[in-house]
Amino acid sequence: MKRLFISLYLLVSLSFLGIGWTLDSIWQNSVEDSGAMDAPLIALAQLLAKLPNQDRKEYLEQIDLNPDYPLKLVDASQIAIAKSSQLTSDSILVTSQGDNHELHFVKVGQQILIAGPIEIDPRARLRGLFTLFFYLSLAFVALIWVWPLSRDLKTLKSATREFGQAKWDTQIELSPRSQVLPLAITFNEMSQKISTLIENQKHLSNAVSHEIRTPLARLKFALALMPQYCQPDSSAERRDEFLDEMQQDVKEMENLLQELLTYASLESKQKDIQFEQCDLEVLTEHTIEKLTNSISAPIEFIQPTNKPVYIIGDPLLIERAIQNLITNAQRFGRKSIKVKIEQSEKQVTLSITDDGQGIPVEDQAKIFEPFYRSQSVQNGNKGHGLGLAIIKRIMDRHEGKVTLESTDGHTCFTLFWPTAESTGNIQ
Repeated sequence: MKRLFISLYLLVSLSFLGIGWTLDSIWQNSVEDSGAMDAPLIALAQLLAKLPNQDRKEYLEQIDLNPDYPLKLVDASQIAIAKSSQLTSDSILVTSQGDNHELHFVKVGQQILIAGPIEIDPRARLRGLFTLFFYLSLAFVALIWVWPLSRDLKTLKSATREFGQAKWDTQIELSPRSQVLPLAITFNEMSQKISTLIENQKHLSNAVSHEIRTPLARLKFALALMPQYCQPDSSAERRDEFLDEMQQDVKEMENLLQELLTYASLESKQKDIQFEQCDLEVLTEHTIEKLTNSISAPIEFIQPTNKPVYIIGDPLLIERAIQNLITNAQRFGRKSIKVKIEQSEKQVTLSITDDGQGIPVEDQAKIFEPFYRSQSVQNGNKGHGLGLAIIKRIMDRHEGKVTLESTDGHTCFTLFWPTAESTGNIQ
């Protein structure tokens, strides 16, 4: 808004100066030429003053007079002039005669030289028209500036009205030259963030209502059957299996709730969290050691050979992102899982590659969206659709990104971070 007021002030000020100066120059050069008209009459009066009284009329009669500018010489006693009017030999006294004529008086010794009646220059009436044109010009210039502004503000008003009607995807499109473009950009960013938050809340509600409903229904059914398994003649082995199934349902709900809490905690960027310098190799090795088991495919860790790799971030979040990707690779990989770290001048990359079934092309563009799960069932485990969404948010928090390349027999997730040298204080 500061830019708005400054531009308005400069526009009005420069318009006043420019238009006023131009019109004043035109007026001075074209209309107000009375000084040029007075000079010959004063010079004639001073010339007559040097002649004897009896020779003045004769000299005046010898001059070829202009019929539109008659001259005559009379005694001062024949002219009644108000005392407040000072009649001198070096200035002209002008009096009106009717609406269209005027008389000019100049003193010549004890006599008075009278010029007129002279028709008033019709251009003098243009003064009022020039004044009117001056203000109309200012109004037109102001209109040129105000009209686009008014139009853009009307667009903003319409957008805010639509936004108030729960149209969360409302966006404002203005010209790049618009004075309120920064306000429109801020509105669009706000609208996008609110739309994303509301969409996430919808997904959260759907997840809670659908994902928890199934294990909860199984638990309710199991509780209804509990008395049957508590009979003295019931099988202890079958009872233990039944209790294990109930515990699995409880664990499934706990995992879902933990994922939801983690995703929600990453939804708002907490500015009071200070990131630190992390050794990516150490974090990766520690995560691989925790996740290595005899069931999944072996994990091959390819480390950089030159020097340690440091990034700025939250070590717990970084470890969580690596853990989620390695877990996915273990779930779908067949014989080989490769973890590789590379470093360039501006970024650090960590790629995790497996040889499992590829992700369908139609799913790759949506795989990082929260609660999205591929329609193809892999290894009989769909998950909750939050693992990759959590990774994406973690990378957003670190001013990095995550990418995917997948074909049949080759799936590679890559994490990108800015190097510690090129990163400021990430919050």
